[in-house]
Amino acid sequence: MMRTEKRQIPGLIAPVVAVALLGAGCADAGADRPFTPRKAAAAPTTATSPAVTETIVVGPKTKVLVERPVITDPRHAELLKAFTDIYAGMWRAVVTGDESYLERVADPGGRAAIGWVRGFEDRSVRGTARVFAMNVTAVMDGGAEVSACVDETRLRLLSGRGGVAVPDQPGWTRAAYLQAMILSRGDDGIWRVKDFRHGKEGCAR
Repeated sequence: MMRTEKRQIPGLIAPVVAVALLGAGCADAGADRPFTPRKAAAAPTTATSPAVTETIVVGPKTKVLVERPVITDPRHAELLKAFTDIYAGMWRAVVTGDESYLERVADPGGRAAIGWVRGFEDRSVRGTARVFAMNVTAVMDGGAEVSACVDETRLRLLSGRGGVAVPDQPGWTRAAYLQAMILSRGDDGIWRVKDFRHGKEGCAR
């Protein structure tokens, strides 16, 4: 899955992430489909009204728009917030160098997230990412899966922080995709990502 050009596959499942997950023993065959925790009961999120759009600023001229469903289940609301906090936090690390996201990751997902951020090296991004169609797809004791559609087509990869857009933009700027995070609740009550999955279908707008 590793290629010479960075981030050929969508968003948070960049080549460096995929390699890190495989090195941790994750199956390549399952990398393109959402993962359901073993013995977990399906628990689709039920919205009580249309989604509310929230803006998360991750850096100069860079933000994440979140179409957050209005739901009554507090656990589901907590899980959806964990997803967006982690997603935005990783982009913030790329744009500003802020490593606060490290508080929300756990291995093997932690190694994957760190590798993804460091994979940008001296590059950055500018523009707007959008997260929509959020859903808690599975819940079990101490664990859950949250999925969402992610649209990064309005982001542009830059030659450096504050630099110019590179002429050959990567594939993740061309189409929305399905992102899933496998979350684990720590003894401190914080939800952390333990794994990432992505899919290519179902997020066209």
